[in-house]
Amino acid sequence: MKRCAWAGEGLYRDYHDLEWGLPLHDDHRLFEFLVLEGAQAGLSWSTILNKRENYRAAFANFDPVCVTRFSDAKLEKLLLDPGIVRNRLKVFSARRNARAFLEVQKEFGSFDAYIWAFVEGRPIQNRWKTLAEMPAETELSGAISKDMKRRGFNFVGPTIIYAFMQAVGMVNDHTTDCFRHKELAK
Repeated sequence: MKRCAWAGEGLYRDYHDLEWGLPLHDDHRLFEFLVLEGAQAGLSWSTILNKRENYRAAFANFDPVCVTRFSDAKLEKLLLDPGIVRNRLKVFSARRNARAFLEVQKEFGSFDAYIWAFVEGRPIQNRWKTLAEMPAETELSGAISKDMKRRGFNFVGPTIIYAFMQAVGMVNDHTTDCFRHKELAK
């Protein structure tokens, strides 16, 4: 089977084949990807995939209600955990983003309703032939980023948000020769 050039082997291939670009509408999982994409900033996605289970353990299986209750002391302790990216701003942003996430849920009924409204509930179907054609950010990811920052989120710049959109299937960015492109275009 032909895959996107970045798919590689092992965890990366499994992630490509089973998760990346699949439309996701579960708030719990959307929060997971929001935290992980923020943690990935400046690093490779393989680094984050390899630490994903550690993140689940460290961040209460990505339960935003639990994460909002993390004390400064708890977050400081997480900075000693080699199983996650030990960047103070990224670790503390998880709590801040959990609080903003819950506010969005209150306002819109779910984070899913909020985030998917930006694409009118349907994935954008791109038709990139190569990875080189794929943008790092778009006008839409910029608009979402701006709105999220206004709502109190951080580590949600336009590039991070575009990666989030790709991960949760808001855009189908599998290259046209990849078997997943056709599957997700249906």
